[in-house]
Amino acid sequence: MNKRHMSTALAGLAVLSGVAFQSGGQAFAQAANAASAHRVAAVTSLTGAGSTFDYPFFNKAFYVYGEQYHVQVNYSSIGSGGGIQQFTARTVNFGASDVPMNSGEVKKAEAGGGAVVQLPIALGGEAISYNLPTVKQRLKFTPQVIADIYLGKIRKWNAHQLQVLNSGVKLPNLPIVVVHRSDGSGTTYIFSDFLSTISPQWAKQIGRGKSVNWPVGIGGKGNEAVAENVRNTVGAIGYVELAYVLQTHMAYGFVKNRAGQYLLPSPATVAVAAAQKPGVTSTNFSIVWEPGKNSYPISGYSWVLLYKKQPNVATKNAVVKLFDWMEGPGQAQAATVDYVPLPANIRAQAHRLLATLK
Repeated sequence: MNKRHMSTALAGLAVLSGVAFQSGGQAFAQAANAASAHRVAAVTSLTGAGSTFDYPFFNKAFYVYGEQYHVQVNYSSIGSGGGIQQFTARTVNFGASDVPMNSGEVKKAEAGGGAVVQLPIALGGEAISYNLPTVKQRLKFTPQVIADIYLGKIRKWNAHQLQVLNSGVKLPNLPIVVVHRSDGSGTTYIFSDFLSTISPQWAKQIGRGKSVNWPVGIGGKGNEAVAENVRNTVGAIGYVELAYVLQTHMAYGFVKNRAGQYLLPSPATVAVAAAQKPGVTSTNFSIVWEPGKNSYPISGYSWVLLYKKQPNVATKNAVVKLFDWMEGPGQAQAATVDYVPLPANIRAQAHRLLATLK
């Protein structure tokens, strides 16, 4: 049909339809305009909350991403438990936790937001840090000694068990001030998972979890607060994410691993631990106490929490683009702040999961 005939037909239809045609046309135009605006809309900011373990890495990586792609990522370092709560309440675009959501948490989140996707995003270790200004040598700890300190069975720095491990070191006659997390924490899950694995008494009496009933000690909210308490308290000991320890120059010790070697946490020794378990999932994720001569025994992955069904196309595209970058070029930022770049197979698994978002 040529343009003249088309115009004539439409004119005739308008006469027959009258106002109804006009209102329908207006509705169609409004819908078309809304669709057009939706297509051109660009998401310029995203929000996330959770793991303090991740914060140094996220802080660096999100800044670099923002500079390159002009998307501001606002992340609240409130602890894994808080991140899961905000994710479940759908007040953020993503959550972050050092332990995947358990079945009960997933079920609660899915009731309000649909299927959940959990991606490994960071890999790091937890140092046993302490504050003993008069001790210049780096101390050694066995897993059992660490468990006994946190059980309250070893209360002095010059206790026999520590003296035997650190012969030649003049240990002070000071009380041990145990520092732990007070909030729901994936860092605590990794540490209590380690203690539960090596100590039957810990496993029976305390167990593993994001929050546990600590037998002794003082609490701090977030890795930052635990690190601050250790730095400010002579005689203190705490489990602190490696990046915080290295960047603030805290003292930390050797930990005896499953092969009987005394190792320091480092990107290299954490990477060896991860390599012992090449496949991790949100239900099979622990890499504490792995075999291997050079495996650091208190290592773990951290996870990003996403809803498979995103609120709109623009948000979905922005979320997928961000985390495709984080699982790809963004991993180069991990080593700059003392984390371990994710193994290639773990990154590939994450990319496949991102492709399921809709």
